[in-house]
Amino acid sequence: MTGRENERPNELIEHAPVTLRRFRADDVDALFHAVTESLDHLRPWMPWAADYSLASAEEYLAGSIASWDEDAEYSYAILTAVPGGMALAGVAGLMARIGPGGLEIGYWVHRAYTRRGLATAATAALVEQAFRLPGVDRVEIVHDELNVASAGIPRKLGFTEVGRRPLDLPPPEGTGIGVVWSLTR
Repeated sequence: MTGRENERPNELIEHAPVTLRRFRADDVDALFHAVTESLDHLRPWMPWAADYSLASAEEYLAGSIASWDEDAEYSYAILTAVPGGMALAGVAGLMARIGPGGLEIGYWVHRAYTRRGLATAATAALVEQAFRLPGVDRVEIVHDELNVASAGIPRKLGFTEVGRRPLDLPPPEGTGIGVVWSLTR
């Protein structure tokens, strides 16, 4: 045993009603369909959704796998039970982009699975994973100030709004000002 398992989040996380699973290259079709079936729901808030294609899904998955291996980002498929199995209901991830001691959480959910608590459950699971990692003492969520649905998740989980800042990639239907929510260990 190398001890490395304590330095990364788990690759598979059960947190009812979701299962979070590290992305694999063979998730490309499920990811592509989840995004393209949700474009009207995603485009207002996710600049990357503007010109989404199968190549976009392939590139995202390759980057996700590499980023995990480099300890830069931990992206998960949000899976939920459906008749006959599991469906890819969205994406959630932990990103090392807010400086030492912190991880940012990002998420989106397929339009058919909104308002079911899936993003909240996925985020709660990622908070638990983040705080078991050495050196992580805070997690943050950032969303455009007009994205009211995204604001509900940190609020429900006890995050505190700590500021506002310009977003690196302003969403088409937002103001480009990000609300920053923080939760400390």
